[in-house]
Amino acid sequence: VYNEMKGAFSSPEDVLDRLILNSLHPDTNYGFESGGDPEDIPSLTYENYLNFHRRFYHPSNSYLYLYGDMDIAEKLEWLDREYLSKYDAISPDSEIPCQEPFSARRELSSTYNIASTEEEEDNAYLALNFSVGEVTDLKLVTAFDILDYALLSRPGAPLKQALLDAGIGKDIMGGFDAGIRQPMFSIVAKNANAEQKDMFLSVIEETLQKEAKKGLSEKTLLAAINSSEFRFREADFGSYPKGLIYGLDMLESWIYDEKLPFLMLEVLPVYAELRKEIGTGYFEDLIRTWLLENPFSTLVTVSPEKGLLERKEEAQRERLSAYKESLSEEEIKGLIESTRELKAYQDEPSPEEELEKIPMLRREDIEKKIRPLQNREGTIGGEPAVIHEMFTNGIAYIRLLFDTADLTEKELPYAGLLPAVLGYMDTEGLSFTELSDEINLYTGGIGGSL
Repeated sequence: VYNEMKGAFSSPEDVLDRLILNSLHPDTNYGFESGGDPEDIPSLTYENYLNFHRRFYHPSNSYLYLYGDMDIAEKLEWLDREYLSKYDAISPDSEIPCQEPFSARRELSSTYNIASTEEEEDNAYLALNFSVGEVTDLKLVTAFDILDYALLSRPGAPLKQALLDAGIGKDIMGGFDAGIRQPMFSIVAKNANAEQKDMFLSVIEETLQKEAKKGLSEKTLLAAINSSEFRFREADFGSYPKGLIYGLDMLESWIYDEKLPFLMLEVLPVYAELRKEIGTGYFEDLIRTWLLENPFSTLVTVSPEKGLLERKEEAQRERLSAYKESLSEEEIKGLIESTRELKAYQDEPSPEEELEKIPMLRREDIEKKIRPLQNREGTIGGEPAVIHEMFTNGIAYIRLLFDTADLTEKELPYAGLLPAVLGYMDTEGLSFTELSDEINLYTGGIGGSL
């Protein structure tokens, strides 16, 4: 973990993300580094480590959920018999408190290490961050996810384009993060300069004032709602089991309010509600309330610094050397012996009876009945099509195939490049920003591959 966190603390974007989170929540759990600051890890004692585990990694601090078609009573009885009954109840006091809002914006700065051969110019990060309500306000959280698309994330979004046009940073990123109790909205300029921070603030404020005054594009808002609802309905989690992801979604509200375990799974009616809010000034009022008039915000600057890593390593060596000097010969021998015992313990193979406790899939566990897809031939738009039906939660999928056999060897590399730019360039009838809205308004996304 120590080496892992040293790596995490050397990445400029990790440094930035950590500082943003810490800056908005200095008096709560989020004001600390959950993985451990490598400068402080050497001061952690084994007993403190064990005490932390005893207190927080305890059934009294757990959330249990069951997913699937099962005998619920039988599972609960098993959990009680085999697990919960073996512990006494404790009060771990693990509630995550809310940060008291700021009365004025705060500024913080930090540095990250760069090599002596790297340029310091155009290598800083600027981030403007806002705390936005609480995660249990489902309408607000969902609306800000829509605003993120409209203001910052989509191709040619106004905040992104205004900052790029002003020459502030070469990449604009950020967005809305609802994975914590008090969600936050961040606007980040990468490859910028620390001296540009006043202009950075000015451009953002002018752009937000303009968007709030003239009104956001209704088509853009509809496209964002459609895209978000599509992702929710599709529930495509790749290789991750749905039960696992739904459990994690539940925890986003459950750990803050025990009466709201299913909140994040009940978002469909909210999409319908937000569609009705388009054109009423609701989204523009959110910009004014949470971005233009919100003092609960921070301006974070992360700048490059040559030789920073070497200085930190030297300071750590000096601290450890001073600690070693403070030890007696017996204490040093004790450290050496405990390290030897730990290494022997780590290298010792697990007993066969322990290995046998690990569940293994057997051939007889696999369902033998197949669920075939019935293909049929037909036409779509006058073109020949192969069609099959399956449950997709109301979503239709179409794949268009084009024969590339006539491409020359010289043309093939360009064909490989084409899918990467499709949808991100102007067409004869639409700008790339308009095209993005059209795609998200009528589909769940269009992608290509060679």
